[in-house]
Amino acid sequence: MRLLVVEDEVKTLEYLRKGLTEEGFVVDTAATGVDGLHLATTDDYELVILDIMLPDASGWHVLELLRRQKQTPVLFLTARDDVADRVRGLELGADDYLVKPFAFAELVARVRTVMRRGPGREREVLQVADLELDLRRHRARRGQERIDLTKQEFALLALLMQRQGEVLSRAYIASQVWDINFHSDTNIIDVAMRRLRAKIDDPYEHKLIHSLRGTGYVLEERERHG
Repeated sequence: MRLLVVEDEVKTLEYLRKGLTEEGFVVDTAATGVDGLHLATTDDYELVILDIMLPDASGWHVLELLRRQKQTPVLFLTARDDVADRVRGLELGADDYLVKPFAFAELVARVRTVMRRGPGREREVLQVADLELDLRRHRARRGQERIDLTKQEFALLALLMQRQGEVLSRAYIASQVWDINFHSDTNIIDVAMRRLRAKIDDPYEHKLIHSLRGTGYVLEERERHG
């Protein structure tokens, strides 16, 4: 799975390259709009992650020119958070739009969702048992009940559901959900997890998030006894 990341901020670009590579993607990078457009039009990528504010050619312009030649999926990753900017990006042909600062887990979930969607495919959700997470509309639901989540709780739940059945260490969760300058603090992770479980599990008989002492957390549907 080959990705192109077009981002002019060196630290963010390296963070994205390293993190996405660790997630199993092959990652090419460009630091300017012109270089990004050249790579996107001459090579084949499953997805382009594109900043808007770039030197020499804006992300808007890059996308507009790219769409004249290819329909490669594009995810805007930008600090521009106005509704008008989101609408413009989608109208130009972007497949998704994520605002900085962002949680890495949410970015990965969105990348995988866009890559799975394909032309004409309906919006996808993550689902485990009766728990559903709508990545595009930022909505969580368990059974018939809507669950209100903070941005951090949403990213945390997305990570757990994307890796359902896998035991995730506290250090890994910290590196994926908090910003790039975050240093692992197990107490903070445990507090955040308790708050999430209070919304996702506590009101329901069937629990989905499980802790393994000294190891980490896992989200999975386990057999009911009795």
